[in-house]
Amino acid sequence: MTRSDTALFVGGTRFIGRHTVEAFRDAGYAVTTFSRGTHDDPFADRDGVDNYTGDRTVRADLVAARDAGDPDVVVDFVGLHPEEVREATDVFADCRYVYVSSGSAYVPGDVPMREDRTALHPCEPAQEDDDSAETYGPRKAECDRAVFAAAAEGVEAMAVRPMLVQGPHDYTERFGYWVDRVAANDRVLVPGDGGSLLHRVYVKDLADALLRVAEDGEPGEAYNAAGRSAYSLRRSLELIADGLDTEVEVVTASERELAAHDVEPAAFPLYTPDPMLVATDKLAALGWESTPPAESVAETARAHADAGVTGPDEALDRETEAAVIDALTE
Repeated sequence: MTRSDTALFVGGTRFIGRHTVEAFRDAGYAVTTFSRGTHDDPFADRDGVDNYTGDRTVRADLVAARDAGDPDVVVDFVGLHPEEVREATDVFADCRYVYVSSGSAYVPGDVPMREDRTALHPCEPAQEDDDSAETYGPRKAECDRAVFAAAAEGVEAMAVRPMLVQGPHDYTERFGYWVDRVAANDRVLVPGDGGSLLHRVYVKDLADALLRVAEDGEPGEAYNAAGRSAYSLRRSLELIADGLDTEVEVVTASERELAAHDVEPAAFPLYTPDPMLVATDKLAALGWESTPPAESVAETARAHADAGVTGPDEALDRETEAAVIDALTE
């Protein structure tokens, strides 16, 4: 397709969005971000980036943002409920609409999970308006179905399903937990044998994926987004250490050994007991490539270390971690 030159981002001022603004600006787009204004706007003084303040759950605000930004492309970062996506695909029916979904939309089990083969979660009507973590996957799946329904009616609507996103400005601090552990300690505890395999995508690669789908994606299609090279939790720590120019000893603990200290594997960010991988050939067919892990992890690690990121509040505390390590290595 011929590239458009105006884009509206529903959301776009925090993590994934701020990197996507840079990708679109580098490609020559004028960008308008549409947000509630509850967070600082990192582009307040940036030429070629405007902000429109409003509530995406209010149709009149969506219409006003559309009229103000006059977009050819819309990227929707913050659609969490199916009715929001149905509304957005209606308001932006004359635009190329890219919905940021999630790998959580899939029913897990396939390795790898594929866009056209792996089942999506069902979503009961009562789940559509829920905000709990338990309904996140079903809601994202139903949002994808809303995208497909809009495409069937002629809207140029597509979905991108990122796996866990990591990179600079990640406010979830999940990867930052491991950066902090490696930066501050010689020995770091990981659950199991360290082979936990959760597919991830570098945020700058995801931004490029959204740009490519916006320009060349096929309406009615979904595209997985994850690194072309997956790596284990143990390997993550080794790459972090390399990026921070330090060394780390990975200490592993079985579920039974952790239970002796009242610790569950789920207390460790990024841990998954079963491989969570997706196929990425559909996105690669658009010319997309991912950054090598050594490069992306090093940049992420340095950014988190410089920002003083320590990890989510609910993650395992260092005192307990040290006690488990001591018991295993005495």
